Amino acid sequence: MTGQMIQPKRRRIRYALLTVLTIGAGLFSRTEFIPEIIYPYLGDILYALMIFWIIGFLFPKMNPLRIACLSIGACFLIEISQLIQADWLNQIRNTRLGSLVLGQGFLWSDLVSYTIGGTLGIPLENSMQRNVLFQYKNSHRHFK
Repeated sequence: MTGQMIQPKRRRIRYALLTVLTIGAGLFSRTEFIPEIIYPYLGDILYALMIFWIIGFLFPKMNPLRIACLSIGACFLIEISQLIQADWLNQIRNTRLGSLVLGQGFLWSDLVSYTIGGTLGIPLENSMQRNVLFQYKNSHRHFK
């Protein structure tokens, strides 16, 4: 063995479900039930995590670190695009879906939230993979 970590193939159904659950959590994060101290950040953290799950779904063999980098990079591009105030782009942003996808205004703090969210995908995925491997090993034990 060359010291490389063996990455089990992701199950797409799991990542589709995680995406849907993260979207639900993200929508909930914009309600009055969320404490004020985390309200400005939680939605952006979950947004980057959702992008992590989507990339994992689309590329089931991709390294988690690469997925995190792509997730964070995509979120950064969207955030930076908020500095562009073209009329046609603002019209898209003024719709509910456009606002959820493209955001409304550039904030430096959003970049920190995206970094946290994209990075959070790595330990969550590793935890799931360890759990799956543990269940697999235990389900194939033979008792004499």
